[in-house]
Amino acid sequence: MNKKILILATFFFTLFVTAQNKKLTLEESVLQQNRQFKADKLAGFQWIPNTNKYVYYTDNGTKMVSANTVDNKTSELVNLADINAALNTKIKSFAGLTWIDANTILVTENGKYFTYSLASKSGNKVLETSSSADNITLDNTNQNVAFTEKNNLYFIGKTKEKIAITNNANEGIVSGQSIARNEFGITNGIFWSPKSNFIAFYQKDQIEVADYPLLDITETPGKLENIKYPMVGQKSEKPRVGIYNVATNITVYVSPKGNQDDYLTNVSWTPDEKYILIAELNRGQNDMNLNLYDAKSGNFVRTLLNEKSTKWVEPEHPAYFLNAKSNNFVWISEKDGFNNLYYYTIEGKLIKQLTSNKFPSREIIGSNTAGTEIYFKATGENGTNMLAYKVDLKGKQTLITKEAGVHNVVISTDGNWFFDEYSNHSTPSKSLLYDKSGKVKTLLESTNKYVGYEMGTAEIKTIKSADGTTDLFTRLIKPSNFDPSKKYPVLVYVYGGPHAQLITNSYLDGANLWMYWMAEQGYLVFTVDNRGSDNRGVAFESVIHGRLGVNEMDDQLKGVDYLKSLPYVDGNRLAVHGWSFGGFMATSLMLRKPDTFKVGVAGGPVTDWKYYEVMYGERYMDTPAENQKGFDEASTLNYAKDLKGKLLLIHGTNDDTVVMQQNFALVKKFVEVEKQVDFFPYPMHKHNVQGKDRVHLIRKVLDYVIEYNK
Repeated sequence: MNKKILILATFFFTLFVTAQNKKLTLEESVLQQNRQFKADKLAGFQWIPNTNKYVYYTDNGTKMVSANTVDNKTSELVNLADINAALNTKIKSFAGLTWIDANTILVTENGKYFTYSLASKSGNKVLETSSSADNITLDNTNQNVAFTEKNNLYFIGKTKEKIAITNNANEGIVSGQSIARNEFGITNGIFWSPKSNFIAFYQKDQIEVADYPLLDITETPGKLENIKYPMVGQKSEKPRVGIYNVATNITVYVSPKGNQDDYLTNVSWTPDEKYILIAELNRGQNDMNLNLYDAKSGNFVRTLLNEKSTKWVEPEHPAYFLNAKSNNFVWISEKDGFNNLYYYTIEGKLIKQLTSNKFPSREIIGSNTAGTEIYFKATGENGTNMLAYKVDLKGKQTLITKEAGVHNVVISTDGNWFFDEYSNHSTPSKSLLYDKSGKVKTLLESTNKYVGYEMGTAEIKTIKSADGTTDLFTRLIKPSNFDPSKKYPVLVYVYGGPHAQLITNSYLDGANLWMYWMAEQGYLVFTVDNRGSDNRGVAFESVIHGRLGVNEMDDQLKGVDYLKSLPYVDGNRLAVHGWSFGGFMATSLMLRKPDTFKVGVAGGPVTDWKYYEVMYGERYMDTPAENQKGFDEASTLNYAKDLKGKLLLIHGTNDDTVVMQQNFALVKKFVEVEKQVDFFPYPMHKHNVQGKDRVHLIRKVLDYVIEYNK
């Protein structure tokens, strides 16, 4: 009898352990990080305008619930079934919902816009664009809409008629779309004035920009499709900003005051609609003027401020106006070494530098109704956080978010309430509500969605940069059954370039879930954010200028030295993988430091900066005519003969960011120097491989590392 009990107990214990220790599949780790394993959050959180009430979505986004700040009790406000019944629509989610007022919402379906009254549970169609409309941009009243069709710009206003703002037959002249390949913080190309009397828009003349061919293999025979791709040192876009007067149907244009191919960016309107502000940057990207123009005539009025640098100037934020009654504005600049906030008059007089932080401000997220306090995001002293602050017009700064981590803050209309949702190393997600005094209430705290899975741990530490001047953050992921007496192979995951930070104080510390899967295969997965990466200030980021790859590799090798100092690292079994700039880094490390890594996998790599686009490439490398030595030094083609390890190159065949000529040029060089490498294309994919094919990609990468890093 006792023997039977023992057998049963052992059986049930085994079932328990098995149930408690599931193994992540590679498919789960690639596809489910932001689905099955996504932390619980208040999805779609919004403040109801001019109230102390807020809403968010439940039931997979089909219901909207509301609550007030007094007791935070929730109740269903509306659901999609009721909206669809009233409007005769088939809206599938609340995505894109906009508040007209405290009782009326604007919803959209296939280019049609409907108002819906929460009180009467009825609504009607107010706007409609064609199926070919793109870049759809509503005005502040949500009653007028501007949009593009192909290369031209249109709008629909009170008459409900479609009116052409531009009518360019030549498709090389493009209006109403992003320009400069989305550099300089550009995300759109249409800018309604505050009172909807004008529409400003970007226009680019790219007739002289070279065509680059992409092969469409879905047709028989295959078909070439050309894109405009301005390579470093070659012909670039010629920008203008159009200002369309809705009443007169007249458009005036602003062109660069310098050369035709200088940059126009960071468009903003003054609250009184009299003026438009535009940052003009020379093509060399080291001299920027913030200029003021008359909205009716397009005439230049004055230069408000100027910034120069021996490295680069990179304006990324339009002027921010605090309220509708004043044309005084806040400008974000890193001229003192870190992005800080500066308060100016419309005459260009500096009233006050509002912040003097030794860490970068990232963006302004709002201001109170009186315009006396500005709310903004910044990293804080640590460098891996993203915190929320407020500062008044006298420069008194207050930290709003109390916990370390990466925060997303939404401010109520009156500035008296702050919704804060954040995660950090030990917190999957926490949703909080602050009042103006700083008193906080927890609305939701997520459980750990990885409970019951075999998951390793991540250690966040710092090492010194190669020049010994600063700390670099590192992340080391270990398997769940880590044994310090063993020797482990290591996969180094690298990016290393501008505008990217791989290690953050968020849940999983910024890592991809597949890295934890790889750790469970008996690996350590290591990352270091070298000099040149984001969120550390000008001095840290600008050391790369003119010599891409040099300081970055030196710092990565400091990471290797650190790994080799650990008793449980097998220093003879190191692999490296990266994509895009990380692909450039992985390839450079394999070729220029050939005795360091046994295996490398480079995806979508820049192999020679002369093949990259003007806006990004010239900022960091200048042109070949100005910096041939730097281009030669950075070109991986010049080191192909030095390859010793196994190297896999990967590219999406329709990559329009890092064009495939980059990889082909390197493969050709390997053939010439009689070096064997592996190459794998992903047909019809662009700069990254997404969807279900991403599982294939990650399996390809990790299988290659495991097979050859023995």
